[in-house]
Amino acid sequence: MIDQSLNRDLKNGDASSYDVLYSLTADRLKNYCKIFIKDHVLVEDLVQNAYVRLWEKRALIKPDRSVESLLFTMIRNQCLNHIRDQKLLAESFSLDEYSWSELQHLYQIDFSGKEESTLEEQLFEALKNAIDQLPERQNQILIKCKIEGRRQQEVADELGISLKAVEKNLAKARIHLRQDLIARFPELSLLILMLFR
Repeated sequence: MIDQSLNRDLKNGDASSYDVLYSLTADRLKNYCKIFIKDHVLVEDLVQNAYVRLWEKRALIKPDRSVESLLFTMIRNQCLNHIRDQKLLAESFSLDEYSWSELQHLYQIDFSGKEESTLEEQLFEALKNAIDQLPERQNQILIKCKIEGRRQQEVADELGISLKAVEKNLAKARIHLRQDLIARFPELSLLILMLFR
């Protein structure tokens, strides 16, 4: 868990706290980055760059603010800048299934001048609440497979159920989460659908 004491250690340049931060956030940052960028090597580079930039700007860390949210904002901005740069470089570039206006909305939403939680914080909180509302078995399987990153067969063996039961529960959980988040954030429906397909 990322708390104020970890944030203080990060601000003070404690290298071991960066290891802790990396282990807690790297996989989620990569998955978030993959919403925008399909090139896995580029995803790795962008995520690594976010950690390097955080290290370089560590003096600006505010212990009472979410470092995790800052990292997600940095990743989002890097991804959108990359997409914009690619669009400018190639006349035929297309965003495939992405809506440019939706991506632009994501880019600008944190700069509205309002003192409110960031989009990432709102999405994270909504996702946590939606996961908490899942039926117990779906909640348990989703956390083990998607948050802890364990293999489905391993989870099936641990819970004494079939692999098919794990897959069905994951599919039901994804549908529930997708519906819940789209209802809460209709302007981000395209990104939510891509995230929970």
